[in-house]
Parts: sequence; structure tokens; C-alpha cells
Amino acid sequence: MRVLRILCPPELGRDFVKLWSAATISNLGDGALLAAGPLLVASITAEPAAVATAVFVQQLPWLLFALLSGALVDRLDRRRVVVAVDLIRGLVLAALGAAVLLGSSPLWAVYLALFLLGTAETLADNAAGALYVTVVPRQYLGQANARLSATFTVVNQLGGPPIGALLFALGAGIPLVFDAVTYVVAAGLIARLSVRPATTERSDVHLLKQVGEGVRWLWNHPGVRTLAGSILVMNVTFGAAFATWVLYARERLGLSEQQFGLLIAVGAIGALAGTPVYHLLEPRIGTLGLLRAGLVIETATHLVLAITQSPWIAGLTMVVFGVHAVVWGTVSTTTRQLVTPDALMGRVNSVYLLASVGGAAIGTLLGGLLAQRFGLTAPFLLAFVAMAAMTVVAWRPLRHVSVQALPTV
Repeated sequence: MRVLRILCPPELGRDFVKLWSAATISNLGDGALLAAGPLLVASITAEPAAVATAVFVQQLPWLLFALLSGALVDRLDRRRVVVAVDLIRGLVLAALGAAVLLGSSPLWAVYLALFLLGTAETLADNAAGALYVTVVPRQYLGQANARLSATFTVVNQLGGPPIGALLFALGAGIPLVFDAVTYVVAAGLIARLSVRPATTERSDVHLLKQVGEGVRWLWNHPGVRTLAGSILVMNVTFGAAFATWVLYARERLGLSEQQFGLLIAVGAIGALAGTPVYHLLEPRIGTLGLLRAGLVIETATHLVLAITQSPWIAGLTMVVFGVHAVVWGTVSTTTRQLVTPDALMGRVNSVYLLASVGGAAIGTLLGGLLAQRFGLTAPFLLAFVAMAAMTVVAWRPLRHVSVQALPTV
């Protein structure tokens, strides 16, 4: 009972428990698909470009629909949006899983399913982020976001992939059906929320006008604008640097396939440590200190990986990076939620997610081209230069992001 109270303190509320449980279950299915998805694509084609395209196809909807999805989230009942989208995702995954099990899964069908899943994600992630602000008292948002980050790391990155690989060995379509079931269960949990958020925007106002309102609000808020600009550069550089991560690990660090798996795992372990680090440091150095430290750590990460050939140094660097990623994500999400009006939550969040996920998609394409033309360390060197410049540019404006210390466990 004491462990349960630590994991989910009563001040976060019963609705948070349902949302957290839904996120845990769906992240387990998505984590299984992290391993099973690339294995499925690789079983259909051995072309590197085709495999990379599968990643980009799922990210592409963020570039196309993120802003419109944010406006829709502000118009509609966010709880119902998440329930409906989770059911749709479950249906798409079940259909693809059945096709794979029946031996009828051409590459175009996989691409189509990934595009539909990515499109649904633009709605679900926006609506879920807004729901957390509705169900969790604002003074405890930091606690809630830290727990969500830890859950994502443990379930999605550590627990899910081994399950996905095991299920794939039993049958290539089984992980897809498993993920479909997790979405249906998650939808059932969210449907039971006691909070019934009202629609916050008039439906007779043109959708594009509402999109513009969200973009203008973010641009006119110096703190949130700085966060969005920072995450754009961070994810473009990260996507570019890590687009050929597996080749870097094999050819520069000399790692085997099993050792590469361990390199990924140590990064996830670092991310797991990010939650207690956030709770320890946030009351002591505040949001401004954590955000500035995050910029320095991200910049240093790219420099170290550009010059080292030691797998031990690379592994230690990824542990530190994992801690930073969770701390930065928790601080930036919490502060953004605290200052954004509820009526604009979906639209402002969509602009931020466009910068985040869209930046990663652009970086992934850029990194492959750079590595092909100039070598595997070129993306890391470019990322270091770009992040150093971003650190200088964002250092002073980040003071507009700082909020008072939030309660911790």
C-alpha cells in the first residue's frame, strides 16, 4: 500500500490513476511494436531506404495535421477524442495484424497503416495532454508529468520491446494484435473518467482562424516561444545525429548487435533515473536552472559522441542524456501547461508537438544524407554546432519560462 501511495499519491486524483493506467497499457503495446515493427518491415524488404521510409511515414502526419488536430481538440470533448482515436488505432492494428497472420501484407499496406496511426496520434497526444491538465490539480502537474515520463521509459522502452520480439517470433502479426488490444483496454479506462471536460471553442469559427490564434499566442509568449524553438533545434539535431545510430555503434564503436541493444538499454536506464532527479533538483535549482543545464548537456552529448571511439564513454554519455531527456521533458511540459489558457491548450500543444516531432522527422532525413556524404560523425558535429548556437540564443529568454517550485513527494 505504501508503494502504491508513493507511485500514485492521492493528491493526483483517481482520474489520474485511470489516465496513467491507460498510458501504461498502451505504452506496453507500443513498446512491443518498437521491436516488432522494424522486424516486420525488414521481413518484407531489405532496402535501407524502404525501412527508413517506414519511420518517416508515421512521423509525416505531424508535419501535415498537427496544427489542425490541435484546433479540433479545443473544439471537441477531449475525453471522447482519446476514446475514439484509441478504438480506431486498435482497429487499424487488428486489421494489419490479421493480414500479416494470413500472409497478405504488402509494403504499401504497412505504410498506409503507419500513416493512419501517425495521424491518429496527432489527435490522441494533443487531447491526452490537455486531459491531464483537467484532471490533475495544477500544483501537482510536475509530479504527474514525471510519473508519465518514468512509465514511458520503463514500459515503452524497457519492457515492451522484448515482449514484441518474443511475440514476433511466435507470429509476425501477433504483436500488432497485442497492441490493438492494449488500445481497446486504454479506451475503456479513459471512458470511465469522472471528469467530463466541456468543449472550449465555438464550432462556428473557421478552423484555420482558430489554428492562427494558437500560433499567435505561442509566438507572443516569450517563454513558450523559447521552449518551442529549443525543442525544434534539439530534435532536428537529435534526429540527424541518431538517424544512423546503429551504424555508428557498429562501425565506430565496434559493437555487436547484442552490445548495441545494451547501449540502447543504458540510455533507457538513465531516463528512468530522470524522475527522482527531477524531484530532487526542481525545488533546489528551479525550472530555469534545469532548462539551462539541459541545453548544456545536450550540446556536450553531441560533442562527446563526435570525438569518442570508446563504447564505455558513449554508454555513460547516453545515461546522462537519458536523465536529461526526462528532466527537460517534465519541466518544459509542466511549465507550458501552467501558463497556457485551457481554451488554447490543444492548439498551443499542437504547435509545440509540430516543432518536436516534425523536427525529429526533418532531422532523420538530414542525418542520413550527411552521414552518407561526409561520414558517420558529421551529423554529431553539426548537431554540436547547432546546439551550441541554440544555447547562446535561448540562455536569457529562458528566464521567461521559470515558475515557482512545485510540490514534490
